[in-house]
Amino acid sequence: MANGAAASLQFLGAAGGVTGSKYLFSYGDDQVLIDCGLFQGLKELRQRNWAALPIDPARLRAVILTHAH
Repeated sequence: MANGAAASLQFLGAAGGVTGSKYLFSYGDDQVLIDCGLFQGLKELRQRNWAALPIDPARLRAVILTHAH
């Protein structure tokens, strides 16, 4: 990880609810995806599960799964 770089946390899903929780932690050039939750409920929500991630998965240094259902 880069010294002196600013850290950031970006909410990629579930900002307005519970399902679809995923967060991107960035520090310098490093990125870590925290959780990769699925959307549940209405069909319109479930269809989001097949949408492309709003990030480039090739740039991820790690994926952290905090829990499973």
